[in-house]
Amino acid sequence: MATNLEKMPFDGNPEQFPNSKRNASIGGSDIHHVDVREDDFMTRNGLNLKSFQKRPDGVAGMSELDRSMKSRHLNMIAIGGSIGAGFFVGSGSALTSGGPASLLICFSIIGVMIFNVVYALGELAVMYPVSGGFYTYSIRFIDPSWGFAMGWNYVLQWAIVLPLELTVVSFTVSYWNKDISVAVWITIFWAFIIFVNIFGTLGYAEEEFWSSTFKLLATVIFMIIAVILICGGGPSSGKFDSYWGARLWYDPGAFQNGFRGFCGVFVTAAFSFAGTELVGLAAAEARNPSKALPGAIKQVFWRITLFYILGLTLVGLLVSSTDERLLNAENPYADGTSPFVLAGKDAGLVGFDSFMNVVILVSVISIGVSCVFGGSRTLTALAQQGYAPKIFAYIDRSGRPLMSVVANLAFGALAYITLASSGGLVFDWLLALSGLAALFTWGSIAYAHIRFRKAWAYNGRSLDEIPFKAVGGTKGSWLALFLIFIALAAQFFTAIAPVGGGLNTADGFFKSYLALPVVLVFYAVGYLWKRKSFVKLADIDIDTGRREHDWDAINAYRAKYAKYPAWRKFLTVMF
Repeated sequence: MATNLEKMPFDGNPEQFPNSKRNASIGGSDIHHVDVREDDFMTRNGLNLKSFQKRPDGVAGMSELDRSMKSRHLNMIAIGGSIGAGFFVGSGSALTSGGPASLLICFSIIGVMIFNVVYALGELAVMYPVSGGFYTYSIRFIDPSWGFAMGWNYVLQWAIVLPLELTVVSFTVSYWNKDISVAVWITIFWAFIIFVNIFGTLGYAEEEFWSSTFKLLATVIFMIIAVILICGGGPSSGKFDSYWGARLWYDPGAFQNGFRGFCGVFVTAAFSFAGTELVGLAAAEARNPSKALPGAIKQVFWRITLFYILGLTLVGLLVSSTDERLLNAENPYADGTSPFVLAGKDAGLVGFDSFMNVVILVSVISIGVSCVFGGSRTLTALAQQGYAPKIFAYIDRSGRPLMSVVANLAFGALAYITLASSGGLVFDWLLALSGLAALFTWGSIAYAHIRFRKAWAYNGRSLDEIPFKAVGGTKGSWLALFLIFIALAAQFFTAIAPVGGGLNTADGFFKSYLALPVVLVFYAVGYLWKRKSFVKLADIDIDTGRREHDWDAINAYRAKYAKYPAWRKFLTVMF
């Protein structure tokens, strides 16, 4: 039992809890993790035919996913894992819709929301480590039928995003050569994503580590150059050879298209943060998530501040919101030029525009790999708990959820639709299916956290018994829920009254809001199948599957933390 010491969660330092026990939840039972990894290198890494055989069942009669992810992998997945088309290309659409001020305000608000969501997820994941899906928290703390809807909604989201990202890849490469068919590039990068997934969890982890490192360094380089350009330090061949400052905030102006434009940016901002929650999904395949996850969660703050807030503010100072070259970027999967590329091009920096295009290319491929990881793990978890066909519960000897990975990879073939004359229309509808999916996922995580805390208090438990606590507590989760509701309301408004003016058609409305009826259909199917509804507070089980922790070590650390000066406490919380 925890003592009433300073309420400081552990920070992910492996030395903090040298003797902590690893306890996982599979099938609703309290079990200790058993290492079932293969000794043979080729089999362990999916490089021979034996690796495709079914992995022997572990505890609770189930095969387990691999657990090869390290702390460095989780940290980089948290800080840069889901930075992709929504950020680099979609920001162009946001800039033209609402102007640079809307860009800054809306991304900051959504950043506050996702910050609280990820911390809530971290608290739940440390307490109840579950391989494969956040939807299990909805089942446990909210409503099994809603959990069913959230699980399938998440699978559908990533299955659809994969072909969309492959399409962006083809557009990105076309920046250098428009004569080569986009089908060639779709095929090449689809094959690359398949190749990465041969190596299973480790393939995803290493690809994300290096691509996130590259994106982080490239963004820092961009920001340094952007500051120099704003101060007038650009070459004489460009337009930033004299002090530039904030002139674009005055002409054409900080805001564009009034309230409609602001709402449009709000929706784009929410879409751009999709995938931030993947760090919680990846943690289940870490060697020791109770130590690795808290440190990774803290990186989300710097990711929001560095990438989104600071990076997009600088973009808004360099690229005009009325630049016609941005107008093609009506959605993040359209053939438009990124403002990050335009900034370097206008500056007269030879090769810098191509460098930023390479960054976008790497980012989009990274998201493509993440699509397969997120969708396959969730589908496997659904199958293991009886919410999907059992074939998707198959896990091979290298720890890959083989059938789920194959199913998700197969959706990449939809990218070839772009070659058809009606391909653009089909993609608009596919985008409509995935557009709001992330908002429902985040809302479910926040509300599951609130319900968990209520059940925890109902059973007379102290907050000191929670080893890693969300910084904002339940207030932060309520704030996140409120902001998610605002984002949904903003999307509803723009679905009726689009940024361009006038009222939308029925087709236009459902292209913007199709995800809501899809979620409701999933909920209805889940209810008819399982016949289970909202979980009463008294019926919430807070003990089954809860991870054991070394409380002597935790309390010793808390006592040590209590003696820290204020500045060191701040650094400990932030880093």
